[in-house]
Amino acid sequence: MTDPATPSALPEKLQNIVTLFKSAPKPLRLQALLEYSKKLPGLPEKYVEHPEFMQPVPECTSPFFLVTEAQGGGVKLHFKVPEEAPTVRGYAGILHEALDGESPETILNVPDDFYLNMGLTELITPMRLRGMGAILKRLKNDVREHAQSGDTPTA
Repeated sequence: MTDPATPSALPEKLQNIVTLFKSAPKPLRLQALLEYSKKLPGLPEKYVEHPEFMQPVPECTSPFFLVTEAQGGGVKLHFKVPEEAPTVRGYAGILHEALDGESPETILNVPDDFYLNMGLTELITPMRLRGMGAILKRLKNDVREHAQSGDTPTA
C-alpha cells in the first residue's frame, strides 16, 4: 500500500483537499463531503443521451458511472452519481475538483488509497470506503486505456 501521508505523492489540489479534511473536526468533515457532492457538475448532453459511453463501477454500492476525455494535455472527467448517494457523490466531487484537467500521468500516479488519510474512516462504512477505492481504480483504468489507444469516446 502507498503511504497516503506522503505529500509529494499527491497533486497540489488533491493534497490541499486531503489536508483540509484531515485537519477538520469530525462533524465538519462530513459537512465538507456533502458540500463537494453539491459541486459535482452535471453530465454533458452527449453522455446523458448516450450513457453507453460511460463505464460502470460495479464495486460501488451506489450506481456510479464515469468517462474520461482527452482535452489538451489533460483529462476531462465526467461522473454520474445519484443525488441519493451524497457521500459517494461527494467523493466524486473531490476527484473532479482535484483531478479534472490534470495530465494522465498525474492521475495515474495518485495513490489508490489516498482517501484513507482524509479522516473519513470514522464517518463512512468500510463498504463505502472500498467503493471509493474502486472508483479511483476504474478512473485510472479509463485514463490508461485512452492514453494507450490515443482515442476518446465520442457521441
